[in-house]
Amino acid sequence: MAPFVRGKRGARGNSQFATRGKNHGHGPSRGRGRSGSATKNGDRSTFYATRVEEEVADGAGPSLEDPATLDDESVSDVLDDSDSDVDLTNERTDTNPYNTLLQSLNAQNGPSERKKRKFDKEIIQETSLSGSHEKRLDFQNGPTTTEGDGVDGKGVDDQPDPEEANTPDGIEQEVEEEIEEVAIEDPFSRHIADPEESHLAKRIGHIKSAKLKTVKVATSSELACSFTASEGLEFDQDMYKSLPQTTPALHLKQRLQKPAEDILSGLGNEHRVLTSPIFDYKDLLYVERTIHNADTLRKLSSLHVLNHLYKTRDRVIKNNARLAKESNEVDMEFRDQGFTRPKVLIILPTRQNCAKWVETIVSLCEPEQQENRKRLQDSYTRTEDNLSEEKPIDFQELFGGNDDDMFRVGLKFTRKTIKYFSQFYNSDIIFASPLGLRMAIGTENDKKHDHDYLSSIEIVIADQADALSMQNWEHIEFILEHLNLQPKEAHGCDFSRVRNWYLDGNARYLRQTLIFAAFNFPALNRLYLHQMLNVAGKIKLAKQHEGAMLEMVISVKQTFSRFDYMNPVSEPDDRFAYFSTAIVPILTKHSTQGITGKQGILVYLPSYADFVRVRNHLATSSAAQNISFGSISEYTSVRDVARARSHFFTGRHSVLLYTERAHHFRRYHLRGVKKIFMYGLPENPIFYKEVVGGFLGSSIRAGKTSTGEAGVRSLFSKLDVLKLERIVGSSRMSSMIREKGGDTFDFV
Repeated sequence: MAPFVRGKRGARGNSQFATRGKNHGHGPSRGRGRSGSATKNGDRSTFYATRVEEEVADGAGPSLEDPATLDDESVSDVLDDSDSDVDLTNERTDTNPYNTLLQSLNAQNGPSERKKRKFDKEIIQETSLSGSHEKRLDFQNGPTTTEGDGVDGKGVDDQPDPEEANTPDGIEQEVEEEIEEVAIEDPFSRHIADPEESHLAKRIGHIKSAKLKTVKVATSSELACSFTASEGLEFDQDMYKSLPQTTPALHLKQRLQKPAEDILSGLGNEHRVLTSPIFDYKDLLYVERTIHNADTLRKLSSLHVLNHLYKTRDRVIKNNARLAKESNEVDMEFRDQGFTRPKVLIILPTRQNCAKWVETIVSLCEPEQQENRKRLQDSYTRTEDNLSEEKPIDFQELFGGNDDDMFRVGLKFTRKTIKYFSQFYNSDIIFASPLGLRMAIGTENDKKHDHDYLSSIEIVIADQADALSMQNWEHIEFILEHLNLQPKEAHGCDFSRVRNWYLDGNARYLRQTLIFAAFNFPALNRLYLHQMLNVAGKIKLAKQHEGAMLEMVISVKQTFSRFDYMNPVSEPDDRFAYFSTAIVPILTKHSTQGITGKQGILVYLPSYADFVRVRNHLATSSAAQNISFGSISEYTSVRDVARARSHFFTGRHSVLLYTERAHHFRRYHLRGVKKIFMYGLPENPIFYKEVVGGFLGSSIRAGKTSTGEAGVRSLFSKLDVLKLERIVGSSRMSSMIREKGGDTFDFV
């Protein structure tokens, strides 16, 4: 039999975009996630145009909620709508949002034709607009201009924003009064704006040739810090013992000083240690995210994102003013831009989580105006919640509200306004789920395959990476592989303003990646090793684990059986061989002794591939012909789940197969469990406590079994070192992996 490769979460069959259950990996009738917007906007497999050409005068346009015109989730709508392509081709210009201001400053003879935007029909009719631009503007409905999540084409966003469409004198005044000089020691200047080219080339060369150095760095908290950087980068091993206590140390914009003071004042040492790597543009992998520190992580990251965007925008405006003042005969060069406008990508698991991030950003920057605000609230939040209060608190945080995992939305910042649902090429921040952005990019064979809007991403944030791994981690890997590539089209780029390290194809080495997860896992480690290549270095922060098995309130026998494998590729085969020879006979024995009350064996399987293999073996093998079993996976329908649970509880089925992703998406409380066999350890240590302590504990309290008869036996190999550490503890893990005298370890 060909070896099974584990870890391909969600990528099964021939589906290019497989996620949960039949649609998303947790069953077609899960009842959460899709009802919020999918039913309202029609079939999600169809993409609609995001730009609707409307006449200003008639005021009669298609409704925002009409599925025949707009899908408020589809970022790639315009890619698949032929009518939109025709319109956009005729309307395409050769400017980009940053350079439109420069063109307006160079206008000769009289005032600019483009006046400030007025949300009044009579004033709009008096406003002088040119050509096709007049057809595309419709401000009759006020500031909530309806736009799709488009990634292609041009539209109203290509016009100068009202607060940016100033005269040269006005720009000069803004530079003097509002734009602050960036100090040389500012990390933005050192890392993004003006890196020293010789040192940069040397560090990039070290990274490409894998000349890296990893050291343990002391911190003032309980976190263990591992710092990895190129050999030529100097650093102090005690650099995180002295933590920033005031906002000047973070080099923030003046308008962010007050919210930053409020955030810093409430930070303890464990979270204050995060400020240095975040604001120093280092890569960060933080694997101690909890529901208690989630808000702090959002605030720190959002503060850094806003600081980065404001400094980028100020530098562009300042250089535009300089160019406007100087004579055309003066040869001036300013390298202050990327290929495209989007600078920040934030990857999140659900719409509700996206709404939380947006609220945090809004609370920090306090814009005077928010366009499309109501649309965002209607599409991304849900006030009513059908979740049971008995569900675990981490489950309620992840799946509470609108838990749809198919979304993408662009945010555009101007001096006084935030605009939601801006087209990607006109956005500063892109929020997306892995599935949403994966479908926006499209397949390589698609003629409209497009990822140029990801070419100039300078900050990537992935929140709740552990939840993202339960969707489809391959989408994360695909997205990161398409970041910072050379664009296929110019998209109105002024290459004379593009930073040199973009032109040299080295943007990925200056991109900052911040990842927050509740725990570490192998796929996340691979990403840390191969995708986080920042010349400023990368940091991993984690705690020592006491062990989830010590936190259970019941005292039952816990056995851990180690098996050996020939090589990592054959490990799934070796695991299955151990299970079929050592565990299946035990299952057969218990099934044939059903009359003595030996039923109630739960087999926990960490992946769907393992589930299919074990299920097929029990169904077809002659050695397992006497085993009566049921099964619950992320694909099992609600009716079949109810039947399997009932048969297991009554003893009609002596064995129940149960997958980790089914537990993640449903959190069933299974009754009648008397003994547990874990085909593999769970990634999430909370699951171990819920399955062992919760399922067995309820059976013991109900008198269905005793502490002497109940027990759990778990299989592990050396590849499960991260899982094992979280369950048995860091101190016990090392001896269990290296032990030569035996392969079975019992704890009571």
